[in-house]
Amino acid sequence: MRYLLISCLMLCTLAPLMLSAQVQRYDNPDSQILKGVRIPSNVQLFFTSGIVAPVLDKHSDDPYQRYGDTYTQSINTLQRIADILAEAGLRMEDVVQLRIYLAPDPKLDNTFDFEGWFRAYPQFFNNADNPNKVARTTLAVAALARPDLLVEIEAVAVYPDQGR
Repeated sequence: MRYLLISCLMLCTLAPLMLSAQVQRYDNPDSQILKGVRIPSNVQLFFTSGIVAPVLDKHSDDPYQRYGDTYTQSINTLQRIADILAEAGLRMEDVVQLRIYLAPDPKLDNTFDFEGWFRAYPQFFNNADNPNKVARTTLAVAALARPDLLVEIEAVAVYPDQGR
């Protein structure tokens, strides 16, 4: 009985380590993002659709009051992704890949506010609460589906029982 108890304790202690070894994150210590991620074929993935920021003020005609600037839209979109992941039993720590689409900002002479996005990202990744980095692509696009939107984000996550 004692050996069974010790074996169970060892398995419970080592299992998360064995599972976390399944997903390999290829780090770049000088960067906020990973060089890449290897995900074994037996790991279950969760894909979000392209997610955009919620309406902040539905009564306003000003797009910045309605949705916010790039930074605000990025924060609110990442929070929506966190909420969607929670519905699926996941957390932001389980995200392995992000694809970000940025539209030109009229207030910035129709240039892309990459800095707004870059300021938002570390509030959700590569920080004390979530030390994980993700593989990430940030794309500048001509426009998004609605003209007031400046940011759209897709996320891919792995289920935690499959490894982080």
